Amino acid sequence: MTPRTAADIQPQLDDLLDHLPAGVVVHGVDGRILGANRLACELIGKSAEQLRGTESSDTAWHLLCADGTPMPAEQFPVNLVLRTGSKVSQQVLGVPGPEAERVRWVICNAYPEFDAGGTLCRVVVCFTDCTAIKRAEQEVQKSEERLRLALQGSTDAPWDYDLVKDEIYYSERWWNMLGYQPGELRVDSQLWLELMHPDDRPALVDYWKTLLGGDNETYSVEWRLRHRDGHYVPVLSRGLVTRDAQGKALRVSGTNTDLTERKLAEQRIYELANFDHLTGLPNRRLLLEELDKALARSERSGLLGAVIFLDLDNFKLLNDTMGHDVGDMLLRQVGERLRHTLRHCDQLARLGGDEFVLVLENLGDSMREAVAEAQHVLEKLQAALGQPYYLNGRLFLSTPSMGVALFDGAAAAVETLLKQADLAMYRAKSDGRNTARFFDPRMQASAEHQAALEQALREGLSARQFVLFCQPQFCSRGRLVGAEVLVRWRRADGELLAPGEFIGLAESSGLIVPLGQYVLEESCRALVRWRDDRMLGTLELAVNVSAHQLHNPDFTGKVTDILLRTGAPADKLCLELTESVLAENVAETIERMHTLCRHGVRFALDDFGTGYSSLAYLRHFPLAALKIDRSFVHDVHRNPDAAPIIEAIIALARKLKLDIVAEGVEHEAQRNFLVEGGCGTLQGYLLGRPMPIWEFERMYSSAGIGHA
Repeated sequence: MTPRTAADIQPQLDDLLDHLPAGVVVHGVDGRILGANRLACELIGKSAEQLRGTESSDTAWHLLCADGTPMPAEQFPVNLVLRTGSKVSQQVLGVPGPEAERVRWVICNAYPEFDAGGTLCRVVVCFTDCTAIKRAEQEVQKSEERLRLALQGSTDAPWDYDLVKDEIYYSERWWNMLGYQPGELRVDSQLWLELMHPDDRPALVDYWKTLLGGDNETYSVEWRLRHRDGHYVPVLSRGLVTRDAQGKALRVSGTNTDLTERKLAEQRIYELANFDHLTGLPNRRLLLEELDKALARSERSGLLGAVIFLDLDNFKLLNDTMGHDVGDMLLRQVGERLRHTLRHCDQLARLGGDEFVLVLENLGDSMREAVAEAQHVLEKLQAALGQPYYLNGRLFLSTPSMGVALFDGAAAAVETLLKQADLAMYRAKSDGRNTARFFDPRMQASAEHQAALEQALREGLSARQFVLFCQPQFCSRGRLVGAEVLVRWRRADGELLAPGEFIGLAESSGLIVPLGQYVLEESCRALVRWRDDRMLGTLELAVNVSAHQLHNPDFTGKVTDILLRTGAPADKLCLELTESVLAENVAETIERMHTLCRHGVRFALDDFGTGYSSLAYLRHFPLAALKIDRSFVHDVHRNPDAAPIIEAIIALARKLKLDIVAEGVEHEAQRNFLVEGGCGTLQGYLLGRPMPIWEFERMYSSAGIGHA
């Protein structure tokens, strides 16, 4: 066989190189390309002729490092081999393609070739395409970066537990959430259980066993972990359970979320919904829930309980005269005193305004024992709340009126109990305040009667069942000078009710405003009828005005409108007010009075001396007369102590140039004392009883008698 020469073998070698699954490029000692196989040409994107003679410089090539940055020429694999004479292994580099955004990634190995004398004569560079691997690696890096950023931007703390190897990983965020440095404590699978709140541990151990032994792939559970400084951090742990083909749990991975802020927000929402913002006490909503539970406990135990409805006496007057800030201070101090007076098992709530409700439990198994225990608590409450209050630098006294309703289980409805205690409280108010009353079924009957009466009152207004009575007023010489209008209610069945039987209800229900307007309008119509009568035309007609009317923004407009529509002489109309009317909204009241005075209307202060206001207001209000209350007149002829009071009132009126009217004159001795003392006008049963206005007109017209 003829020996084969290199020239004979070369085509076969070239064919072998073209079929290798790797690109091969051969460089000379000057770095220029001597040749390249087919795959190398495909990977580089150039033909063998184009590549041949190309130098290995950064002007001819724009290779990329593994991190995507431009690779300097001295780092090219061929140049490293030429410079060091050593091979380069597994270097990853990028070869930009024809399109700028397309990069071909390759794993490159470069080998030196030496001649027989040991001199470097060539460099062979081999590379395989790893673009798919590189892109997968880049996607993983992007995914990891997104996850890192997401975790960095959240409050989640990752952790991972390999159940097979019993290895657990706590992230840096996990440690920081609990105030520790990573690895500061022993890292094992028991650490999280040791840090768990003792109250949470039993339930969580059961949950963990159920989770691992079941088939759920996800979980979500809350617990508390102990912080380095001792407090517990509420966390929400959520994650994934990895299982094998048989469903056995292999791994648990998850994150812990710090719930501290959310728990604080939830607590704040709960407090806003269930507690009074001023006193911090439970509000009506929470009271109803707790009272319902108390009734259920009472039914189970057989022990009686009680609901106490507590209202502060004269709180509205304090609020209106001293300001709402002082009123709020009082309410807060009352709440604190109630807290310290009650037992821990008792419930306390503020319904609103100056109303508080207390729920007492376990008062005994008999009615007598429960009443005695409740009475003991009431005495403690009165003693505690009766102490002076220091408000805004001043001492104040405040007293409570309390109503009590006993309960013996769930038989009584919550709202019914509250209503009964409320009714008992109002009885305490009507019995003189600063006291307590137990609910009696007769109170319920009275309340139902009042409700029916209110409905009848509304219907009576619509049916114009209210009639005017007049009581005459005489001067000291016995001449008729005026009359006071008094209203009566003639019901559909003919029964005639005096004011004391319905005025209070009219005020509490708000019906006093339309009733007062009706009386005022009918009185003005009477003045129109009297205008042409020689006797009646000289009389001044006094009409009582309630606080509800005067404080109505439309009051002055309504009075002037009635005067205009009826044509009544304003100078014959005298509006009588009580001292309590003048104690509220002083500036507005004065302005409204002055407005009506400019139309000719006069004002008198009724029941003088029985109110709470200072005498200083007499100088500021445009009053024309004072009416001495009947309580002072009643004993003036029998009690020496009553005379100086009337003498002082008359002297005060003279100083202020005000007329004096004494009401309730029933005896000649009273009349003589008042006339001798200088009282200008007298009114009472001795001189003339109230009578229907038509009878008054018949009796005292120019055809009748005008003297007493």
